[in-house]
Amino acid sequence: MSSRIAKAMWEAMAESPNVMVALNKANGRSEPMHAQLDKDADGHFWFYTTQSNRIAAGGKATVQFVSKNHKLFACITGELEEETNPAVIDKYWSNAVEAWYENGRQDASLKMMRFNLDDAEIWSVDPTFKGLFKLMSGVSLDPEEMGDHAQVQL
Repeated sequence: MSSRIAKAMWEAMAESPNVMVALNKANGRSEPMHAQLDKDADGHFWFYTTQSNRIAAGGKATVQFVSKNHKLFACITGELEEETNPAVIDKYWSNAVEAWYENGRQDASLKMMRFNLDDAEIWSVDPTFKGLFKLMSGVSLDPEEMGDHAQVQL
């Protein structure tokens, strides 16, 4: 099941790569970021940000994800570090990214962070017929009747 649910997570993130990111050591709040995904790089993804952004210091971090249809939830842990490879920074550059930076790719405030994934806890909401019936009638249900749950190494 863990490989199936991890695949479902990646597919959902590809459809809507918006996440909430927080540094673990900062005890601060999460903030929305747009993950730059690569189908050939399932061990990490990237964020464009600024030098002054709260995640710019890097370190242990947590990413929260909710799918577009609210049927998959994930809490992903890993390490944020600065991406310094110009080829990677250029690879994901787009007009949508450029709109955030006054001087485009040459903006002095531009910083790209790579999120190296450790593991994830993933929940998928796909209730069984019995689970739906129990939910609608107020009868106690087992969590397994509402979908899958797994902790996976990434």
